[in-house]
Formats: sequence, structure tokens, C-alpha cells
Amino acid sequence: MSDERPAQEGPATFRDVFSQAEFRALFTANALSWIGDYIAKAAVTVLVYRETQSVALSAAAFAVSYLPWLLGGPLLSALAERHRYRQVMVACDLLRMAVMALVAVPGTPPWAILALIFAATLANPPSQAARSALMPHILVGDRLVVGLSITTSSGQAAQVVGYLVGAAIAAASPATALLINAGTFAVSAALVQFGLRDRPPAMTAAHRSHLLRETAQGFRIVFGKPVLRAIAVLAFSAMVFSIVPEGLAAAWAAERSGNLGAGAAQAVIMAANPVGYILGGLLIGRLVAPARRLALIRPLAVLAPAVLIPALLDPPPLLVALLAAACGFAVGGLLPVVNGLFVRALPDGYRARAFGVMASGTQIIQGAAVLATGALAERFAIPAVVGVWSAAGMALMLVAAAAWPRAETVAAAIEAASAGTADAGGKQVSPPRAGTSAAAGAASR
Repeated sequence: MSDERPAQEGPATFRDVFSQAEFRALFTANALSWIGDYIAKAAVTVLVYRETQSVALSAAAFAVSYLPWLLGGPLLSALAERHRYRQVMVACDLLRMAVMALVAVPGTPPWAILALIFAATLANPPSQAARSALMPHILVGDRLVVGLSITTSSGQAAQVVGYLVGAAIAAASPATALLINAGTFAVSAALVQFGLRDRPPAMTAAHRSHLLRETAQGFRIVFGKPVLRAIAVLAFSAMVFSIVPEGLAAAWAAERSGNLGAGAAQAVIMAANPVGYILGGLLIGRLVAPARRLALIRPLAVLAPAVLIPALLDPPPLLVALLAAACGFAVGGLLPVVNGLFVRALPDGYRARAFGVMASGTQIIQGAAVLATGALAERFAIPAVVGVWSAAGMALMLVAAAAWPRAETVAAAIEAASAGTADAGGKQVSPPRAGTSAAAGAASR
């Protein structure tokens, strides 16, 4: 069962977080699914390229996994609110297991592979939304912030490990890599089924309306409530510039690889931001006291783009990687803290939908930032593009930091969310979930 003791005054420890059996099960299931996903991404690109000898189709096989978030992430995430979170996650894992096993069948035509990959990734938004909405039920107080830091950092590590392992296995047998991915989903489903409590749905049938209307309520609550809107602006702003070195790494390395070689330079630049993110998330989440973390929100927000401005000086790849790692460190120290505030300031019954809004916005903003800077780099030098883009990002973050609400305002929003459920306009209403109001309040404490 979840530990619902009052939040600790000091920073929670990793032991505090991992002492929760449900968190251990959820963390392990997520890590396996993530690693399997990245193994599959590496394998599918190899498989499609071998079948077609087409770079465009190989790239399409990689990109198709992002389409569900772009086309219907908030709508699909809203489904998680209607059903039991454990049931949603298990069903999504079993669906992805079956589909990835079909992709591994020899002789599957490329068009079918693309269609199956798209079908499998349709399960990502509701599964991840359910997981995000469930976290505040498992971890409370500062444990939630540390747990989010661990989870997001492990996602970055899973990306690195999954790509490396996937590329190595796919070179010998893409089908084997895909079957490994199917196996990770099977294990994940078992961990979730037997490691998590079966809680009632966040929304009862009596509170349901049209799915599109419920999805719109997710947008309204995120952008209609001042504290949630401020968090969304800060998180989206961080995505605008932090992804750019990674997105332009291939071209940057080709132009300025020096003694490293283009391939090694690209790898160093692309890996730097995730490594920095892992270090920032774990070190700040674990070693810095909760009150100090809140005080660091503004300076970290401004620092993240500021450290990339020296790219204007056209540094060598290793220094570019250090700048990208410093940016990742600042973002890694910032996002888990504001994410923790976000989920605590959300009324129960809206968390999955709000997650869909944020996750879809992040995907769109990252893609748009890479496309925009890539287009600019066609006409201007890459160091100039990154440096000026980052300077604009610093100006944006200064505005976002200036508009950041006072601590009292944030605390009041969290207290209001824990006391009951608010509609998208901010008015208090009865909790839209099964069970008694006391149960709902206990889950939000």
C-alpha cells in the first residue's frame, strides 16, 4: 500500500521512494517498456531499410511512433480517466506486446510494418497518462518530486541504453530485437497487474460526457488556472531550446568534427543533453532541500538557455557537448520540480487529461523547434543559429520567470486540489470518481 504519512521536512531519499512496493513495480515496468521501445525503434529502422533500401521509409518508420501524440495525444489520454489506471496500463502493454510480435514475423511488408507500429504507439498516450495520474497516489510530499526525478532520469538513460542495445542486436537480427521488445511489454503487464493496487476509475460513468468535451476540459484546466498555466509555459519554454543541439547534431558534427570524426562528434553531442539531464535530475532531486529546489526554479529556468549562448563562438564538438550537458543539467533540475507541483496542483480526475495536453505540447514544440532551427541553418551558420536561438530562449525564460507565481499562490493551488476537485473554470465541485470523498482526499494528500 502507499505510504500516506505527512510529507517530510527534508529532502526525501532514494530509499524512501524505493521503499514503496508500488513504486518499485511501476518504475521497473516503465524502465523495461522504455528500453524495449528504443530497442524496437532502432530495429524497425534497420528492418525497413533492409526491405526497401529507402532512407525516407526508414526515417518514416522511426517518426511514425510520434504520430499518436501529435494527432490525438490529449484525446487518447482522456480515455485513461474513464477506466481503472491499472487496467489501462495492462491492456496497453498486452496490445503492444501482440503488435510488436506481429511486426517481427518474417516477410511482413513495409507498409504493414508502418501500420502496425502506428497501431502499437496508439497505446502510448493512455498508458503514460495513467502512469502519470497514478504517481500522486503512490508517492506523497517530497517523495513525489524525487520519484519524478528518478523516473524522468531513467527515461533518458533508457534512451541511451535502448538505442545502443537495439542497434547492436538489429545488426544481426531485427526480428530478435522486436521480440525482445514484445517480451518487455509482457513483463511490464505482469508487474503492473500484480504489483499495483486496483483503484477505482478517476471518473465515474455519471460524470462522463462526450470524449471530445472531456479532452477540451483538460486544455481548459491547464491553461485556465494561473498556477498550472505558469508551469506549462515554463516547461514548454524549456523544450524550445534544449532540444536544438541534439536535433542539429548530425549537421553540426559534419561541419565541425575536427579530430573526432563526424560519427563520434554527433554521438557526443546527442548524448550530452540526456546525460546532463540525468545528473541534474538526480543530484538536485536528492541533495537539495525541497524549499531550496523551489527557490532554484527561476535561476535554473534562465540558466538553461543561457549556457548555450556561447555556441555563437563556434566551439569544437567537445565544448558543444559540455554546453549541451550544462543545459540538460539545468533542465533536469528544473522539470521534475515543476512537474511535481503540476501533478499536486491538479484535482484528481483531471491528471491523465492534463498529462495528455502537456505531453502532446512537448512533442509538438520539440519538433517545431528542430524544424525551425534546421530551416535557419540552411541559410546561416549553425553556431550562429544555436547561439541566437538560445539568446531568444533566455529572453523568453526571463519573462516566464518574472511571471512565475508566488510560493503562497502555488501552495494555495495545491491545497485547493487536495481538498476536492475543481472544474476547468476553477470552481470546486464534488470529486468525479468512484468511492467516498474521504477516499479521494486521502489519495490526494
